[in-house]
Amino acid sequence: MQEGVLMVTQFKKGVLELCVLSLISKKDFYGYEIVEVISRAIEVSEGTIYPLLRRLITEKYCTTYLKESSEGPPRKYYSISDTGLERFETLKTEWNNFSKQVDYIINLDITKGE
Repeated sequence: MQEGVLMVTQFKKGVLELCVLSLISKKDFYGYEIVEVISRAIEVSEGTIYPLLRRLITEKYCTTYLKESSEGPPRKYYSISDTGLERFETLKTEWNNFSKQVDYIINLDITKGE
């Protein structure tokens, strides 16, 4: 059981950058909102997403700005950069190719001699 949990964790780490860039390519998000949206599909914590967001800023894949909130202090919003859009398109292509290859292997019927 422990090995399966480790594998799922590694899968998540590999795909979270793609997920975050995908979201902020559609609209600007604040950090907790990103966590909420991704958590609908993948179990993820703030402690995983915020370091990733800091790295994306450092690598110039996104920028931030503060926006007033009616529910408390201003929120930091994340906005994708042109470099980030290029990175997203590259990762998306790589993901689509990789997932097709994995699907091929999973669905391979070796009883028919392929």
